[in-house]
Amino acid sequence: MTSNLHNKYVTFKLGKEYYGLPIDNVLSIEKPSKTTRIPNAPDYIIGLINLRGDVIPVIDLRVKLGMEKIGIDKDSRIIIVREKDIVVGLMVDSSKEVLDIDEENIDKPPESEDDTIVDYISGIGKKDERLVIILNSMRLLDIRSQ
Repeated sequence: MTSNLHNKYVTFKLGKEYYGLPIDNVLSIEKPSKTTRIPNAPDYIIGLINLRGDVIPVIDLRVKLGMEKIGIDKDSRIIIVREKDIVVGLMVDSSKEVLDIDEENIDKPPESEDDTIVDYISGIGKKDERLVIILNSMRLLDIRSQ
C-alpha cells in the first residue's frame, strides 16, 4: 500500500474547531519562541522568529481568521508552512495529529458573500465523526490580500 501525501493533513485547533493544512505545505511544528515585533505590521502579524538561522514571519491565525486573540500557552504551536517561495509561521492553539482524509470525504466549502474566512477554506473534511476545516495555504499566505 503506497502512501499518498495529497490526502494527509496536519491538523490543529483554534478554539473548539479542528483545522487542517496539506502536509506537503508543512515544514515543521515548533514551540513558540521569542518574536521580534515588526513596526506598522498588520495586527495579525505577531513578529519575526529566528528558526535555525532563517528569519520567518509569524501570523496569529486566530486574528487572521477574525477570531478573538488569546495569549500563548503551553499547548500553543507555530506551524511552519511553505507555499511556493513564501515561508511563514502560523500560531495555533494546539497541533493535533496528521490525518488521512480521503478525497470523497472532503466537501466543497460553504459559499458566503460577506464572510471572509470562507475565502481561506479549500474544503471540509470528515474523519471519524469529526469535521476538519481544510485551509487553502495559498490564499492564507497571500499577505497582500488585506
